[in-house]
Amino acid sequence: MQEPAITPDLIASHGLKPDEYDLILEIIGREPTFTELGIFSAMWNEHCSYKSSKKWLRTLPTDGPQVICGPGENAGIVDIGDGDAVVFKMESHNHPSYIEPYQGAATGVGGILRDVFTMGARPIAAMNSLSFGAPDHPKTRQLVHGVVEGIGGYGNCFGVPTVGGEVRFHPAYNGNCLVNAFAAGLAKTDAIFYSAASGIGMPVVYLGAKTGRDGVGGATMASAEFDDTIEEKRPTVQVGDPFTEKRLMEATLELMQTGAVISIQDMGAAGLTCSAVEMGDKGKLGVKLTLEDVPQREDNMTAYEMMLSESQERMLMVLNPDLEAEARAVFEKWDLDFAIVGETIAEDRFLILHNNEVKADLPLSPLSGRAPEYDRPWVETPAAEPLADVPQIDPIDGLKALISSPNYAAKQWVYEQYDTMVMADSVRLPGLGAGIIRVHGTDKMLAFTSDVTPRYVHANPFEGGKQAVAESWRNLCAVGAKPLATTDNLNFGNPEKPEIMGQFVGAIKGIGEAVAALDMPIVSGNVSLYNETDGSGILPTPTIGAVGLIAAGEEPISGEVREGHVALVIGETTGHLGQSALLAEVFNREDGDAPHVDLAAEKATGEFIRANREMIKACTDLSDGGLALAAFEMAEAAGVGVHLDTDDTATLFGEDQARYLVACNFDQAEALMIAAGQIGLTVTSVGRFTGSDVTMGHSSAPLEELSAIFRAGFAQSVT
Repeated sequence: MQEPAITPDLIASHGLKPDEYDLILEIIGREPTFTELGIFSAMWNEHCSYKSSKKWLRTLPTDGPQVICGPGENAGIVDIGDGDAVVFKMESHNHPSYIEPYQGAATGVGGILRDVFTMGARPIAAMNSLSFGAPDHPKTRQLVHGVVEGIGGYGNCFGVPTVGGEVRFHPAYNGNCLVNAFAAGLAKTDAIFYSAASGIGMPVVYLGAKTGRDGVGGATMASAEFDDTIEEKRPTVQVGDPFTEKRLMEATLELMQTGAVISIQDMGAAGLTCSAVEMGDKGKLGVKLTLEDVPQREDNMTAYEMMLSESQERMLMVLNPDLEAEARAVFEKWDLDFAIVGETIAEDRFLILHNNEVKADLPLSPLSGRAPEYDRPWVETPAAEPLADVPQIDPIDGLKALISSPNYAAKQWVYEQYDTMVMADSVRLPGLGAGIIRVHGTDKMLAFTSDVTPRYVHANPFEGGKQAVAESWRNLCAVGAKPLATTDNLNFGNPEKPEIMGQFVGAIKGIGEAVAALDMPIVSGNVSLYNETDGSGILPTPTIGAVGLIAAGEEPISGEVREGHVALVIGETTGHLGQSALLAEVFNREDGDAPHVDLAAEKATGEFIRANREMIKACTDLSDGGLALAAFEMAEAAGVGVHLDTDDTATLFGEDQARYLVACNFDQAEALMIAAGQIGLTVTSVGRFTGSDVTMGHSSAPLEELSAIFRAGFAQSVT
């Protein structure tokens, strides 16, 4: 088959700008072949090279005594004691999920699970953070159904519990939904596997499912804006098979026990190209591949297609040749392909042969090390205008507006489609804040949460970035977990627009300051840019996934309120209504500044909650919807009414940070107030849990009536 001529249009269709193509010519000293152009396109696109974000990612704190492995590998690794480690990461599958919701979301789950077990960890938990357009947008219903079914279809078949996440709706996502997938696994600290190749002449082995044409060019597609050609991009979406992935995991973990693995890398974005280049580059070696040996499920595949295919459930390994027979036997037992497709070489060279014809012959290290790196122009987001007056409202009417919105209604329609109990170590189910998983065979537990408030980031990227970290800190502390580390999924629009790049820079600065102050280093993550359609971008959405530890001998704070419990707010309330849920849902306003995040106060209140867990019967952090929504959710979960002493709008619905709502007995409330006073913390008694009504000041409604609204709001809006 004759390869197409390299023309300016072909170069542009590969997402390469003229100056980037000039750099390719400078590196190789000649015109690239079609396959070589595809390889450069795959390695130098935004999704793989981080060319617009590298400069700022380097500023994030990534170290700490608990960190075994930070960014740069398949996933981050944190020590949890006793020779155990938690391995975790969050990644986006935004563009594929908008084009093909079921498969886009399903393969997002598959990809993040591979990132975890590639490092020798058995996955124990999954989460997802989903952002959709307005509920009444014609595409929203299809996206919600497809994405949720895809996540459930893949995760349930694979057999990993989904323990938490979030779902939001806003018109800014009408043309570009966000699907951020998180996975965590457990490994032994002395049995962790990395991707750097070592040794010359070592076999490079292809493992797993066969290669097809699905996903060709997927990474490049994920690095571009959408326009009216979106339907033409459908073939760039991968197709997943969770049962094959389950076998691949078991085979990979068994293979690792044989001692045959020198290095290993999953084939994710840019498939065979990216996995081979990363393994070679990290090991300062070259790689030679013979593509006719690649297992293929379609006839007459070209070198270009094989190198850029993103077919799922595949791995690449450098093998100890002395143990080839043992390694091959493992994969044959699991009915998976095991094929030697190349070798490591001493030269800095990426040599691709197909049927004895050279299809690519490139210096390997520049594919990774000389990818363009941009210092994009950026402008700081203007300070928000002062908040105009917010009228007093009947608090029950305000609460009804919140709990009937799909943003704040109960999400059981979503999480009941996920298996939350598989593996039998789930301690706390979705819908109640951070999820908790028992570390199997031990008395330790791990807590997981995913948080961001995009309207805050849009109004004030610096404070919004801080707040995403602070809320993840609070969600972990609220269940009694010591926060360990974070992973980020940074979703933004077109970075070539200075105002969008300014959002990114501001959020990174806020995230960096917060993770440093709260000792929650970033150990892994993902950047997703160009989330725009026809020039209209999403809200800036830097999702923070966080992991915390409940040590052996400690109990989680996971109880429910009971009749007669006192309601206390830990932390100071000023009644900040700027960018609040109340404004958005009741008044259709998004004005004012984001709330200020006092990181010292966050640390103090969180540590106070953890230190006094024995006196706390139930706890939640205060965030969206403020005290009114938090008190209602605690009451509704327990089936007990709540009486709050005030009907002041700002006090009830303000979204001041560094606050928790605690339920406890009267004598414990007194003891908590004394303990807080000794360290200068504000604790306020705001009411009690009692009866069968929700009462705020002089306004009241039956809990049963409000619960029916809360439980039906999501399904009525978007299903």
